[in-house]
Order: sequence, then structure tokens, then C-alpha cells
Amino acid sequence: MKKFLIWLVNSVIYLILRILLKIEVAGLDQVPMHGPLIVATNHVNFLDAPVVITLLAPRPITALVKREIWDKPVMPFLFNLWGGIPIDRGVADFNAFKEAKTALLEENKLLAVAPEGTRTEDGHLIRGKPGIAILASRTGVPVLPMAYYGHEDFKRNIRRFKRTPITIRVGQPFRCKFEGHAKDKHVMQAVTDAIMLEIADLLPEEYHGEYAGVVVPRRQYLDYLDPLSGEQVTQSFGEQFTHT
Repeated sequence: MKKFLIWLVNSVIYLILRILLKIEVAGLDQVPMHGPLIVATNHVNFLDAPVVITLLAPRPITALVKREIWDKPVMPFLFNLWGGIPIDRGVADFNAFKEAKTALLEENKLLAVAPEGTRTEDGHLIRGKPGIAILASRTGVPVLPMAYYGHEDFKRNIRRFKRTPITIRVGQPFRCKFEGHAKDKHVMQAVTDAIMLEIADLLPEEYHGEYAGVVVPRRQYLDYLDPLSGEQVTQSFGEQFTHT
């Protein structure tokens, strides 16, 4: 029953998104159907979650979601259905990290994490927080960078009855490297910055924000992988988006 409800809700959201957005996707074949995976994304606005969840269906996906979302109308229903993990921002939320680790290692889910920790609204990157590096160090699962841009103009466009273009780009998977490094806050921030630069690489330069001109020795902290093995997400809503 729950699977049917998820399918039904995702289908309705998909149809709404098709009306409101013109979606273009590149690199979806980097996403495998099976196995744990951290998807590292930028965070622009409220459209990010429904777009990526319908894009990656039928992969079981969850995300770290600010706890305040559960105080809003409709959102608790959606994020409970999607298995969202509430997290208290600004503190070390060990319960959220424990749930995230379980989702990855025991349930083999795909976990979406936005290192910025908040919406930017204009799409310009802000400094990432080290929670994603801590999670990667505790699980050892691959990380896949994904970036969105273009939909920062959604509110203005909808007032003009205009469809909003949004581009989603998927990068090369990698594992975070911690061998030879003390896992202190400086290393965790350096790993996070390396991840954020992978996201920046997927964005036009005008969106690089605080990462414009930033240089980090990425190969010191990231071990790049070939495309991940396993059946890949091509027969999903995402395939249809690529032809919009």
C-alpha cells in the first residue's frame, strides 16, 4: 500500500512539474539502481526535493531535511512518505546521523545531502558545512555530485504564467579519502570544500558564489571512481525529463 501511495504521489508531482518546469538532465546514467550512495547537491529552493525524488524514481531515496519542515502544512505528509530524516541544523545531530547511516548501510538507500545546509534562493553557492564529510567518513559509501540551476526565477516566472527552465547535471562519483589525515575539523572542512567544488564544476561560473576562485587539492581528499556498477536509472521519470 505504501509503495502504491509513493508511486501515486510521485506521479502527481511529476505531472505538475511537467507543467511548471522545462527540465533538462545530463549525466543521469551515473546513478545506479542498487547500492548505497550519497548524492551531494546544492540547495536553491523548495523545488529541489520534488524534482530530484521524481527524477530518481523508482530508486528508494531519502534525505536529511531541516526539522522545521515538519512545522509547515503538507510538508510532513510528503517527507514522512519519502522517508525524510529530520535534522537540527547548527548542532551535531547524532540521531540524524545514525538514521542516515542506517539508511545507507542497512537499507541500501540513496541519501541526498545539501552541504550548504540552507536554501540560497539565488543559486549562488555558499560555504558547505562539514556534516557530509563526517557522514562519508563513517560510512565509506561513494558520493555523487549533482547540481541544479535556472529555477531560482521560478516565483517570478509563475506570476507571468511562464514555464521555468531547470538544468540538472550529474558529475563523476568518488569516495572521500581520510587515510593519512587526522579527522579533525580542518580536514573535514577541506573534504567538504572539495565536494562543493565538484558541485561547482557542474554549474555555470556565475553560480560559483563563495567557491569562485577557490582552490583545494581535491585528489588529496577525493578518490574518483568509474561509473558505478549496477542497473542504472534510465527507465524512470528521469528519462522522460531528459526529452523535455
